[in-house]
Amino acid sequence: MHSGESLRSALIGCAEGGLLPAFLASLDQGELTFLRHDWPLWAHAHQLAPEGDWRCWLLMGGRGAGKTRAGAEWLRACVHAAAARPDADGLRIALVGETQSDAREVMVEGISGLLGVHPAAERPTWQSSRRRLEWPNGAVAQVFSSEDPDALRGPQFHLAWCDELAKWRHVQETWDMLQFALRLGDRPRQLVTTTPRPIPLLKRLLADPGTRAVTAPTESNAAHLAAGFVAAIRARYGGTRLARQELDGEMVESRDGAMWNRDALEALRSDRAPALERIVVAVDPPASSGVASDACGIVAAGIDGDGIVHVLADRSMGAASPARWAGAAVALWRDLDADCLVAEVNQGGEMVTAVIAGVDPGVPVRPVRARRGKWLRAEPVAMLYEQGRVRHVGAFPDLEDEMTDFTRDGLSNGRSPDRLDALVYALHELALKAGGTPRLRSV
Repeated sequence: MHSGESLRSALIGCAEGGLLPAFLASLDQGELTFLRHDWPLWAHAHQLAPEGDWRCWLLMGGRGAGKTRAGAEWLRACVHAAAARPDADGLRIALVGETQSDAREVMVEGISGLLGVHPAAERPTWQSSRRRLEWPNGAVAQVFSSEDPDALRGPQFHLAWCDELAKWRHVQETWDMLQFALRLGDRPRQLVTTTPRPIPLLKRLLADPGTRAVTAPTESNAAHLAAGFVAAIRARYGGTRLARQELDGEMVESRDGAMWNRDALEALRSDRAPALERIVVAVDPPASSGVASDACGIVAAGIDGDGIVHVLADRSMGAASPARWAGAAVALWRDLDADCLVAEVNQGGEMVTAVIAGVDPGVPVRPVRARRGKWLRAEPVAMLYEQGRVRHVGAFPDLEDEMTDFTRDGLSNGRSPDRLDALVYALHELALKAGGTPRLRSV
């Protein structure tokens, strides 16, 4: 049996000399398993934890840059190292995702998640009812969601892995609760893996001397992506603001000439909505279905007794069949006990209302027909924002990306602003007359 170091050296030497197949054929199952899970051998530089003393490792990367694998492998190494210490008392870890489902499906059960990166003998056990992982050596990881910051009150941890922080629902409150919980051991640490968005928390982390920030584009992990993926996606989105953010891992501020800017949206953010007098769900359905179709915008908002509109949810979805987007819109209508469902019928006409009725004939549908261009329709809604008459209850990253990228020429990627369209329909229904003057409609 070769030692780990000799196996690495031999593998590298044989690969360089063209002898790799013969070398691999000479190894037993244990040696092959070791090499397969020898993360330092296969990792890119951006996927390895920084040297030195740090509290937060901030890994900002494009789609497919290997952020999830880096997070899972970092925790695997930390668990292994802690078990080797004679004074180890069981490592405690927080796994925080945008939602419980995201955390489970990506961080735990995903192809690059914690269950997938461990050899069988070291693999933790997932207890779905308790939302926790237990390692054979006593380490425990608990799963949390940015939708429920208060769940982080009480527990305490040595380490934390935060995934897609820039998309978190209650980002600042969840982050704050996590910081109070990171109080075990000599060096509590946390890893943030995210596609960057210019939210205030990420900006503060970048300026914090205790943060080690690393950026990686999608191309850095191209060898592990589908053949032709990078070339195809670059051909479609190259040069756009979306590509800089989603492929290059670059933090992009509001687009010049955009109708909204991020600082103004941040000033209008709230954690909870007050009692609302009316709630609507607005739908901007796609003109067609299939993988190449536009997204379906589905946005909910309500208005309070002072005439302030509160944006409550963005359930928009891409490339959805009529039955699927109608089901999602009706489900949101039920979740919020909304008063009506506003649906744009320019493309589908009676078909739109018929599809919704097919899901639930009891849903009151108010059809709307757009008669002006998107910029003109959005202007009175932007005025409501400028007057401080709108609040965003939590964060809506994808919707806010469209808002801060929308100019007279449309979105920089050339696609339809479907989320923004749904927002515009909702706010028109709640707070605008045909002439564009804000008012409180009767219930």
